[in-house]
Amino acid sequence: MPKLSMMRAARALLAACLVGGTLLVAGCGKSEPAFQNLDLTGNKQFGSDFSLPDTNGKIRTLADYKGKAVVLFFGYTHCPDVCPTTMAELAQAMQQLGPDAKRVQVLFVTVDPERDTPQVLSQYVHAFDPAFVGLRPDDAQLAKVAKDFRVYYAKVPGDKPDNYTMNHTAASYVFDPSGQLRLFARDGQGVQPWVHDLKLLVD
Repeated sequence: MPKLSMMRAARALLAACLVGGTLLVAGCGKSEPAFQNLDLTGNKQFGSDFSLPDTNGKIRTLADYKGKAVVLFFGYTHCPDVCPTTMAELAQAMQQLGPDAKRVQVLFVTVDPERDTPQVLSQYVHAFDPAFVGLRPDDAQLAKVAKDFRVYYAKVPGDKPDNYTMNHTAASYVFDPSGQLRLFARDGQGVQPWVHDLKLLVD
């Protein structure tokens, strides 16, 4: 394309994008954040809030963490692999976020309240980061929040009654500081996707 024609095309694009400072054409302005996890923004198929007791028995909802990005992580303390790996990744992500970590809240929802007593759960989450919070629903509360967020969980019997494992959805949900559900994050993905996406949400 001749140089003059290219200049005219550029001026035409700019004119189409902005008239009196108003954006007229989609795609002319700043693009939406490119998340590395699955973007659920606007998806109505998942829960929009929760109401679950923490390890002190206090009921927690999203409103308690207004102004923070919230990671809602489902797992259990006896998990042999994925859960501790993801918790360690989140702890490392908090370190890498630096001051921004104060605007992120990690909530660990146990799918095994039978063994995860308040003391066990509290010690577990705090071993990764003192700011992490454990949520311990009763059976009815767990069934409801699992249904709301489409989380699967099931007990797998072992060789002894108390030596069982829990099959469960290996993923977390992430809300932005305004309380809107934004991301579906698979567990065991590594530290960088957490740092990248959480920084986008809190900036």
